[in-house]
Amino acid sequence: MEKDVLVMIPGPTPVVRSIQNEMARDVQAFGDPRFVKDYKELIDDLGELFNCSGQTFPLAGTGTLGMEMAIANVTKPGDNVLVVSNGFFGDRFIEICQRRQLNVDVLAADWGTVITPEQIDAQLAKKDYTAITVSHVDTSTAVVAPIAEIGEVLKKYPETIYIVDGVAATGAEYADVDGMNIDIMFTGSQKAFGVSPGMFVLWASQKALVKRQSLGTIPDYYIDFEKWLPIMQDPGKYFATPAVNLVWAMKEATAIIKEEGVLARSKRHEQNAAAVRAALTSIGCRILATEGRQASSLSNVIYPEGMNDLEFRNTMYDNGVIVAGALGAYAGKAFRLGHMGNITEQDMVKVLGVLEKSFNACGLKVQPGAAVGKYMAEMSHAVVAV
Repeated sequence: MEKDVLVMIPGPTPVVRSIQNEMARDVQAFGDPRFVKDYKELIDDLGELFNCSGQTFPLAGTGTLGMEMAIANVTKPGDNVLVVSNGFFGDRFIEICQRRQLNVDVLAADWGTVITPEQIDAQLAKKDYTAITVSHVDTSTAVVAPIAEIGEVLKKYPETIYIVDGVAATGAEYADVDGMNIDIMFTGSQKAFGVSPGMFVLWASQKALVKRQSLGTIPDYYIDFEKWLPIMQDPGKYFATPAVNLVWAMKEATAIIKEEGVLARSKRHEQNAAAVRAALTSIGCRILATEGRQASSLSNVIYPEGMNDLEFRNTMYDNGVIVAGALGAYAGKAFRLGHMGNITEQDMVKVLGVLEKSFNACGLKVQPGAAVGKYMAEMSHAVVAV
């Protein structure tokens, strides 16, 4: 019998039954009128849900492909790009830009902190930048960037394209494309949407679409906005084969988010994350992200002194929960716990119970029920406060 393991890494995240059922449907031809209707509804719903008056592109591929699509459609060789990096995945934009012969300046935060809007404003004032990239949540550090405040800063620089990497955030942290002055935002299906890996979604503002037009022919093919625009407007047309069953899965995931409400969903994530952090710190762990900049979608959890990282994570796995190791300088010193998407309080109670058991098995004595009790108490306070 296959081992039952609850996936609590920063993505992929657990997939609920109704989404699984959509992936298990009999496949349809991409030109089938029923599928064409479903795909168009997904495109339109995603645009409406995250307030994008430009164009939404739900396509087959990963979040990294979304990063490339974002850069490819608004820059040309020799342009200046400002990369705002709050961790490992913010840094990924550096190589993507350098490979495109772009001039890259980097504002890099110490891990656990973020680059502030004031720092960004000061840098943007120094030269003309074609684009700026910001990770809403960086999964290496579990910090959340103030994307709304940064959007306000960008109003002073109307020629600069504001790109937000929402891979580990969108659907958990609140985002409003037009309302936050964002020009391009993208995410992956396997994070807060709670779908299996295989799709990304990119939202492009009218300003970004006009910028793409100004570039003429670009060297990219699959990720060219102008190749996909006719299909997004009429999915009955063909350019490249859509991920049919994943489109259905994303449609169900979007319906779940729509029913819950984007604001309510972000509030649920915020309350759950605060309770998880309180539970973890109550048994001697520390949270890497600084107070006020802690993400709602995951936590980077620093071990108490003396904990063996690999032994702990293997013990967690043996007891039915998988968490992720830390990256960079925190590898071996911390673990990363995902708590985004369609997870429930019952899931978190199970995770914290297994964590208590695993800590004890690894030599760190924790009172049984301590973390679980703290979490439940915090969640009960959160419910009362609503």
